[in-house]
Amino acid sequence: MGKGPSLPWMDRRPTDPRAVGRAHCRMRRLCLDRAMQPLRIEHFDDPRIADYQNLKDAQLASRRDRFIVEGRGNLLVLLERSPWPPESLLLSERAWGSLSDRLEALSIDCPVYLAERSVLDEIVGFPIHRGVLACCCRPEPVDPLGLAATLLAKEVAPRIVILEGLTNHDNVGGVFRNAMGLSGRAVMLCPRTADPLYRKAIRTSMGGSLVVPFARALDMDSMLAGLSALGFSILALDPAESGVDLAELSPEVIGPAAILLGTEGEGLTQNALAHADRRVRIDMDPQVDSLNVSVASAIALHRLRLP
Repeated sequence: MGKGPSLPWMDRRPTDPRAVGRAHCRMRRLCLDRAMQPLRIEHFDDPRIADYQNLKDAQLASRRDRFIVEGRGNLLVLLERSPWPPESLLLSERAWGSLSDRLEALSIDCPVYLAERSVLDEIVGFPIHRGVLACCCRPEPVDPLGLAATLLAKEVAPRIVILEGLTNHDNVGGVFRNAMGLSGRAVMLCPRTADPLYRKAIRTSMGGSLVVPFARALDMDSMLAGLSALGFSILALDPAESGVDLAELSPEVIGPAAILLGTEGEGLTQNALAHADRRVRIDMDPQVDSLNVSVASAIALHRLRLP
């Protein structure tokens, strides 16, 4: 029998922890025949829940290649609609009582850890929403143009969203929530945009960032030029009077469309605007400077949504 992927306790050689993490996740997915047996956690320092122990999101991402999902609603989205299987679940006794039948029906194939609420509060160091947590392996990076080409192979006129410079996790999560609900097929991120798999972003997205495909550009100019070459119309949302009114656009006439959104305040950079096929504005009270970027994304996606 050949050897499986090396795990940290099996191999003392120096290794990339991100590679180890992915190997561990692949091994988890092989355990399809294991019955779900809840395992009780009594102490804060139990090594089985190391990924939940007071690690900040950035540390968890960089050191362990993981992300955390919290809350019952987001957990069910993860299990029922997301392509990413959890590596483990950490639940309160109360949450287990209300979710056990649902989890068994879904044939969960990862460890389910149970702990008292007092232990959970000590472990994670932040308030837990109804005692529901899941730890997942981060997906491999996706090429934005490859993702866009895949969408075009499936659909004549997909709508995607491009985010430039959004550093607020609530706004990023809100955009993903809108994309999930209003037929946005993917979200493309500039190098500076906040992580959509940060706990707060997932929570605000109502699980949208677990469902809507996304990719991060290494270079914004190259990505925008590549999307144009693939046939996407770049529609830059810009409140300036020179832009065309969004209400004047006909969803049936516009082909593949990329809705380009910038951060509040500064807006889109001149480099990004230079790639726009059209500058589009949302008609509003002239005394108001702009709308929240998440709200603007919802209005644009709804207007451009095909029947």
